[in-house]
Amino acid sequence: MRAAPWRWRQFAGANPPPEPDMRNPSPLLTGLGLSPILIVLASCIAPALAATEPGADAPNTAAAVALAPRIEMDGAAEQGALLRGRIIPATGSLTRDGESVAVASDGSFLLGFDRDASGSVTLRLDPGNGALPVERRLDIAAHSWALQHINAPMRGAARSDADFAARRPGEIAQMAAARRTVVTSDGWRQQFIWPLRGRISGVFGSQRIYQGTPGSFHNGVDVAAPTGTPYVAPADGVVILAATTPFTLEGYLLMIDHGMGLSSVFLHSNRLVVHTGDVVRQGQYLGDVGATGRVTGPHLHWAMRWHGAKIDAARLPGPMTR
Repeated sequence: MRAAPWRWRQFAGANPPPEPDMRNPSPLLTGLGLSPILIVLASCIAPALAATEPGADAPNTAAAVALAPRIEMDGAAEQGALLRGRIIPATGSLTRDGESVAVASDGSFLLGFDRDASGSVTLRLDPGNGALPVERRLDIAAHSWALQHINAPMRGAARSDADFAARRPGEIAQMAAARRTVVTSDGWRQQFIWPLRGRISGVFGSQRIYQGTPGSFHNGVDVAAPTGTPYVAPADGVVILAATTPFTLEGYLLMIDHGMGLSSVFLHSNRLVVHTGDVVRQGQYLGDVGATGRVTGPHLHWAMRWHGAKIDAARLPGPMTR
């Protein structure tokens, strides 16, 4: 390497100093114990800015915050709601009031609140790797639910109370067995769509009075439509039960598991075109609207659950547009 030429200032009557000869360095330099090679290298090395600039050794706070263990939620807790969340790191484990919550490989999870949920829940994230656990408390907002009077008997399509008592246990057993089915589906990740469009004739959460006798609350949304109107899958999933004969209350019943504990139920169909075990895609034709089971007229009843919590299906696709 050749050293850069010396620079000099022009003074009156002064001549520029001669360029130093590195092959024959000044006796002064050699007298200081500096070899020619070290002298040349010293002129080529850039200053170590990182060691001298203020704050150069400070931690990257933005990166530290991004990696800090935390629980993220996309909305507020309230009765009948389904929330989507995410944990960081994705490899951590999550519990809800001490019970394990399933978490996907990317850290995403679901959290549902039953129509009658109250108080608060505490989410606890264990990040692992020796990091301290993180907790987040969610206070559940309450709703006021309306009463709905229905001109239909409590026993539905059963011929008598005795017939209902004989048939109902078997129907409940079929539905319970279907809910124990383990399936793999990413339908829960999708933006849900309405199975059909029409007039909403029944809303989630209202308590029903059947010919003067109080019943349980309405656990779905009803969309009125003529018999034979087709309806489609609101999201991907697997059929876990497709009734081959009408149930006393539900009529031709269809259950679809969307994965991660989230499922849809469709009641009162006139007919079904899918079968137990079928994999269905969002927008796929499932069956036709009907008036089977306990009904006062043709409509589609769409209900949803997250594990055991009954949630409001109408919240997932958003407002009905015609």
